[in-house]
Amino acid sequence: MSDDDTEADWAFAEADRANPDDVDYDLDRVLQSMVALRAEIPEDSFTAGILGTERAGNGIVIDESGLILTIGYLTTEAETIWLNTHSGAAVPGHAVTYDFESGFGLVQALGRLDCPALEFGNSRNLGAGSKVVVAGHGGYEHALAARVVGKREFAGYWEYVLDEAIFTAPAHPNWGGAALIGPDGKLYGVGSLFVQNARGGEQRSDGNMIVPIELLPPVLSDLQTYGVSKRSARPWLGLYAAEVSEQLVIIGLVEDGPAHKAGLLPGDIVLQVMGSPVGDLPDFFRTVWETGAAGTRVPLTVVREGEVSQFSVKSIDRSSMLKPPKLH
Repeated sequence: MSDDDTEADWAFAEADRANPDDVDYDLDRVLQSMVALRAEIPEDSFTAGILGTERAGNGIVIDESGLILTIGYLTTEAETIWLNTHSGAAVPGHAVTYDFESGFGLVQALGRLDCPALEFGNSRNLGAGSKVVVAGHGGYEHALAARVVGKREFAGYWEYVLDEAIFTAPAHPNWGGAALIGPDGKLYGVGSLFVQNARGGEQRSDGNMIVPIELLPPVLSDLQTYGVSKRSARPWLGLYAAEVSEQLVIIGLVEDGPAHKAGLLPGDIVLQVMGSPVGDLPDFFRTVWETGAAGTRVPLTVVREGEVSQFSVKSIDRSSMLKPPKLH
């Protein structure tokens, strides 16, 4: 299947496309800030088995120098990155960083893009029902007219929490790194996930989870200069957890990660962290992070086959498991 065939598979019906007549800004110019992003990752990389060795999504030009904002899982451990612009130009890129707390990734274009930089908005101004555009690379055919259907806490089983994520509907089929464009034509967030409960509750409602742009400005300068923020790295346990029947259950472990080395097993039910009872998934992760910086020991009390056991997990900095960005 060719790239053109792949894109055609998810091009929107005309009724779903963003209409320039329905917005109060130059939609055509805004869409020129979107680039297609393709990354190749070495087979021996930590994330290769989870995320694959070939990844594709979108990026957003946020600086005239060619700095690209995307979602970090597309480019983590990338050895080669190519960017395609609205004009059809192909430009190599370099992975600058993956900010684990927000989930954002930054890529620096290594050639001239001739794309306008998209200005940041403030997603706190968006409420339920706000009209937005969720846009990937490819012009109007890949720009979806959508609405904000929720703003709430989000926790991912991979040790990730957002205090307030943005949820939009309908779902954009090429959500990774897509831009959430607000009513003023500014960038309000970056597409991260397809979700089946965008509106909350138990009834299925397909949509996208969007990382709000407010998380970027406080750390952007550090990320550009040092490749990391100056805040201390959070303790990482290398486990996957989920809420099952109102219990916090370990559903998977990173091989040779801290939790695996400490003897934890899938199916263990977490009762306490440092002697404090565990609530829901966000509470579990936040309590772990409150124990100190990466490298601290995290005491866990778990139930395994009806027996209560104590484990001490020596946490690490998650980035130590990853291949560093390749210098060009």
